[in-house]
Amino acid sequence: MAEIKSLAILGATGSIGSSTLDVVQRNPERYRVHALAAHRDVEGMTALCQRHHPELAAMASPEHAEQLRERLAHCCPHTEVLSGPESLNTLASLEAVDIVVAAIVGAAGMDSTLAAVQAGKRVLLANKESLVLAGELMMQQAMDHGACLIPVDSEHNAIFQCLPIDRQSGKPDTRRVAHITLTASGGPFRGWSREAIARATPDEACAHPNWSMGRKISVDSATLMNKGLELIEARWLFDLPPERLMVVVHPQSIIHSTVAFVDGSTLAQLGLPDMRTPIAAALAWPDRIPSGVDHLDLSRISQLDFEPPDTERFPCLQLAYDALKAGGTAAATLNAANEVAVQAFLDGGIGLLQIAEINQRVMQALPSLPANSLEDVRAADQRARQQAEKTLSELAHA
Repeated sequence: MAEIKSLAILGATGSIGSSTLDVVQRNPERYRVHALAAHRDVEGMTALCQRHHPELAAMASPEHAEQLRERLAHCCPHTEVLSGPESLNTLASLEAVDIVVAAIVGAAGMDSTLAAVQAGKRVLLANKESLVLAGELMMQQAMDHGACLIPVDSEHNAIFQCLPIDRQSGKPDTRRVAHITLTASGGPFRGWSREAIARATPDEACAHPNWSMGRKISVDSATLMNKGLELIEARWLFDLPPERLMVVVHPQSIIHSTVAFVDGSTLAQLGLPDMRTPIAAALAWPDRIPSGVDHLDLSRISQLDFEPPDTERFPCLQLAYDALKAGGTAAATLNAANEVAVQAFLDGGIGLLQIAEINQRVMQALPSLPANSLEDVRAADQRARQQAEKTLSELAHA
């Protein structure tokens, strides 16, 4: 019988956290929840603590941590509540934790992901921004500390599953890979005219045709920025140059990505669009466990479509390629500008197409600098956020 593994789930109240907990509940003989963390969803965390009884719970917001502490005093008195952003790093590096699920959205998740890596954990990586901002540094830290980084994004997990395993290192081997192709659904505005996209509302942007996701990542999917960030993540995860990373639009979201090898073979991973599949694969790797997802019935699929991405209507994808080629701090600059722009769109301050405009203007205003340390990356992130806010102000007064 397999040893029970202990989990810390960072971003427990989000969609990835919820899906992870569903898989864990289906496999109680293999996993237990040791720690949960969220930002400020007190109600959601209270319900999760009542259901899973973690030893520790953390809230990045001290004010909301105190509210959680008061609620749990009555229903979960044995759960200790920690507070502040540094508490996430504490949970990520606990000796009692075997697996850390890094599912905090955006740049805010980088420090706790790094803490888990430096503690040598198995890290289920759903926070792609950690590699977008500091991919080379993060991968070097994983190597130095013996951490096992397994991607949870469906596309990267599909690639991970398709790759052979190096017998000496026990890690995926890309030496005989010709190129990899990430699939994209095309988002809710596939087929829309540029004029119609310009009038799109936040609710329309968040109505993804295939996946259930948080609002920020849903907007990124609508602009294809999410696919751009995934390209950057793939560059570091699989150590492949930009010219060997491709994107194809596949609206059914059945094929999650493909790997082409030097002999002309191409392997693909298929499955229904449900995040529990890649989460279960990452949790159990190299084993397999039940995820609760139905099996794919190919006889019921009438067709699978593919088309090239349209970077004129969705320029964010090209901006990601540009950032990859520029190297240094360019990806951190793009990510920070995008986070500011997406929030402005969700708040009703700008139109969807202006997200790409802001991203491009920030990148033009802040040329790439060397990214030799995390301090370099953090400084670039802050400069880009300030420049994005300035650009938003300029657009508002234009």
